[in-house]
Amino acid sequence: MHDLARTPKQIGALVRRNRKRLNMSQRALGDRVGLRQETISLIETGNPATRLDTMLAVLAALGLEFQVAARSRGADPRDLI
Repeated sequence: MHDLARTPKQIGALVRRNRKRLNMSQRALGDRVGLRQETISLIETGNPATRLDTMLAVLAALGLEFQVAARSRGADPRDLI
């Protein structure tokens, strides 16, 4: 599976979709990672303040990984500096 996400909201939607695919509740995912259910809810709604280490732990608990790739379309990276 290769899903593209460019915003916190899109990442949250991927977390939600994969959690549901595994028939896991937010509470069960939170328990697996050592987080509160409320934190999982915030991640799934696209909270931009989610810490990277928290997101990596959630992704790992879902059997997912974080990858970095060149943008296929969109802004020239030199314009972001």
